[in-house]
Amino acid sequence: MKNLYRKIPKVDLMLEMPGIQKLVGIFGKKTVTESVRKETELLRGFLKESEQMLRQMSVSAEEKEEKEQELTAQFEEKLADIENAVEKQLVKEDRIGFCRVLNATGTILHTNLGRSPISREHAEKIADLVSGYSNLEYDLEAGCRGERYSHFEKLICQVTGAESAMAVNNNAGAVLLTLSALGCGKEVIVSRGEQIEIGGKFRVPDVIRQGGAILCEVGTTNKTHLSDYEDAINENTGILLKVHTSNYRIVGFSDSVSTHDLAELGKRKQIPVVEDLGSGILIDLRRYGIANEPTVQETIAAGADVVCFSGDKLLGGPQAGIIVGKKEYIDRIKKHPLTRALRIDKFTAAALELVWKEYYLCNPVQLMEKIPVLKMFASTEAEQRKRAEKIVSAWQADVGDRYEFQIRPMEAQMGGGTLPTYQFKGAGIVILPRDENALTAEQLEETFRRLPVPIIGRIQNGCFELHMQTVFDEDLPLFIEEGKTCLSRENGFA
Repeated sequence: MKNLYRKIPKVDLMLEMPGIQKLVGIFGKKTVTESVRKETELLRGFLKESEQMLRQMSVSAEEKEEKEQELTAQFEEKLADIENAVEKQLVKEDRIGFCRVLNATGTILHTNLGRSPISREHAEKIADLVSGYSNLEYDLEAGCRGERYSHFEKLICQVTGAESAMAVNNNAGAVLLTLSALGCGKEVIVSRGEQIEIGGKFRVPDVIRQGGAILCEVGTTNKTHLSDYEDAINENTGILLKVHTSNYRIVGFSDSVSTHDLAELGKRKQIPVVEDLGSGILIDLRRYGIANEPTVQETIAAGADVVCFSGDKLLGGPQAGIIVGKKEYIDRIKKHPLTRALRIDKFTAAALELVWKEYYLCNPVQLMEKIPVLKMFASTEAEQRKRAEKIVSAWQADVGDRYEFQIRPMEAQMGGGTLPTYQFKGAGIVILPRDENALTAEQLEETFRRLPVPIIGRIQNGCFELHMQTVFDEDLPLFIEEGKTCLSRENGFA
């Protein structure tokens, strides 16, 4: 096979080919040269591996010759396709790393897929605001420097009933900042049953220590009483901390202290009560059978002095950590040096103002249409079946008989460490191969994932599933066209 090395074209000669010249005009000479060099090296590597394989074969001369002919044919095929290989490599490397995907996993707050999507209407307004200069920290009325919280602070207070509000980059930052500003050097009392861990090994005891505070554990894993807090209070107590267990539940022989009771104790002892709500919800979910998810308004009304919650979970906004509560404490938090390190940017500030304005102006029914994450939350099985039927009808017309499409009941989840015990009843599509040329479940998952606009599904019980809970009606045309790319014979997947 040594003579085959001569057939591999030199890099400078390949750069003169019309097809490669066209690529130079698109991607630039340096990038194309590197890609050409990679492909020619791959051909040399193939020949070296082939030679080694032939040397190690313990077979007859006839069988070895037959294998050599087979490898030579493979080389010739690769050589003939080298221009296409260069183009594919360039397109793949040029593709933007951060891209839009279609979520068909059935996980609404999918952390890996960006959690809460922003509505198109809001995205367009944000684009207009951030594409030029803005009054991010400029008071137009006074003509002097302003505060970036001013654009949404009043709205948050009107919706939640809090005296003051601010926002940082995420809820983990909100909790860390609050503990640093109010509890540094002092004891923070927290129930053993509320020392939670969220993603990335972010643990409440570690955050307390990182904030410069001293952890004081009370109660047991399953039961904590008000007297446990009261007995632990001393002259160095800085905070009574309550953490809502949003990503797990303790059931059975268990008990915890209510926000109201803890707030009454804090008031008597003049110690601030801080509550980390985690996900944070502003509307009553009992109509959906969810009774154990306290709203921010209820928590403020119960007497908590400071409440922290996420902006990109049940609120349905951008990634942010919202801090609300009594003005005297929020003012101290705003002045803390760590605030600058955790502050939000103009994109987040713009998005927060828009989403909080929706909560201020709309009733719960309207919000279910306005906020994408709430719209998915409220999506019914019947609505999801209609989406699935539209997709299947379009695919069956083009794909033929290689696949069977079944519309089945499916369960979805909230995700993002939110509502861990709640399962949504919905529907989706199961794609089953009908002949040996069809893709397997694993191949389908990978092929859908590698589309120009990737569709992210899931494999359940050996089948590839596309859940409709997390698919929007406006995305159906794109979903259908992208799916056809994977399933049709014309696209080389036979």
